[in-house]
Amino acid sequence: MSLYSALTTSVAGMSAQSSAMQNISGNIANVSTTGYKRVDTAFVDLVSNYTSNKSAQTSGSVLTNSRQTNTVAGSVDASDTTTHMSISGDGYFVVYEKISEIDGMPIFEGTPLYTRRGDFTLDEDGYFVNEAGYYLAVIELDNATGNPVSSVPTPATFEEDFMAAEATTTITYTGNLPAVPSTTDTSGSMITPLTGYTVDPRSTGAGVIQAQDETQFLSQSISGGAITAYVANGENVSVQLRWGKISDSPDTWNLFYQSDSTATGGATKWTNVGTDYVFNSSGGMTAPVASVTVAGMTIDGTSLGNIILDHGGDGITAYSTQTGVANMNLSQDGAAAGELSSISIDNSGYVVANYSNGKSSNMAEVILASFDGDNYLARESGGAFRATEDSGEAILGATGSIRGSSLESSNVDIADEFSKMIVSQQAYTANTRVLSTARDMLSEVMQVIR
Repeated sequence: MSLYSALTTSVAGMSAQSSAMQNISGNIANVSTTGYKRVDTAFVDLVSNYTSNKSAQTSGSVLTNSRQTNTVAGSVDASDTTTHMSISGDGYFVVYEKISEIDGMPIFEGTPLYTRRGDFTLDEDGYFVNEAGYYLAVIELDNATGNPVSSVPTPATFEEDFMAAEATTTITYTGNLPAVPSTTDTSGSMITPLTGYTVDPRSTGAGVIQAQDETQFLSQSISGGAITAYVANGENVSVQLRWGKISDSPDTWNLFYQSDSTATGGATKWTNVGTDYVFNSSGGMTAPVASVTVAGMTIDGTSLGNIILDHGGDGITAYSTQTGVANMNLSQDGAAAGELSSISIDNSGYVVANYSNGKSSNMAEVILASFDGDNYLARESGGAFRATEDSGEAILGATGSIRGSSLESSNVDIADEFSKMIVSQQAYTANTRVLSTARDMLSEVMQVIR
């Protein structure tokens, strides 16, 4: 019976090596497949003629199992496509398979699938679809609050969008004022006192410059920069600023904005923001402390409302002896209306809408799923997996992180696969030799009978 067992065992060995070669060929074929997880082969020996007498035990046959490598990550490469993404660490993208259409809209299978393949792009309907045809499921966010609108990830569309204008409420302004201003009307270490105006601009909160006195004002002040501000309907105005030094002891400045660029005669053209900017001998600002609120700022007939001049951070200083405002930084929190220009996915896993006005907003969040038994997931075509009883249910909120503009490569090492292929080939050949040798031995037995 041993010769017959050798025959069947060699056949089992050939079958096992064939299975191994099948897995190897599949791995090599998918060496360039995004997010592919190689399948290794596990060989399991079978002991025949089991007995308590260890010396009587003999080698048995062999079986093979496919060993998954779902937890082994491939290398991550940068991508020029802003909607591509990869996962660093644990987790899978939640996707759905399209099974039909109704009125041109996709109908999805009820059970989600899971994948590491992140080559998603927007299709003609605004869905994120990867190259294998699976639709990305996300948690949509409320445009107004940014809060999730549901707790279950589902496929969502990201079509043409429009961002309403945002009114300016705060102008952030930092910079360094000169010790000696560069003006066309100076006297010693300070400009000539601002006199001859209807209202003395040194009177905090009341100073205005009439159009007829602008020439003298410009000669006794320095430019403080300009910035565009917005009202709620999207209309914009240019906020022009100028600094006038009114005292050397202590070092004191006033800030003005152009309230009416077309004013003539005795009409107000420049308005004081309403406070003295006072600096100590070291150049640090002692007043105001952090910000100034300009009540009812109106420019060329357009009312901006109450505007906060925020001097936080480095604030306004008077350190050096240069003649103009240095290191000036002007920014504001408003925006014109904007059209959707592009959609990207950031490194926090948010689907970000980018608008023509330079603003952006988070439209949805990509949620990752994890499993207690990753390697027991059932494989589907296209690099997708289905949950099984052995893998356990999907756990939303995996510990992995998302990297935007990148893709995870296959985890196949082609050099390793070639090495395994050579071993498998030699083992298969050896099994055929066993088969032919056992056949020859049986032939000899039959010759004895004759």
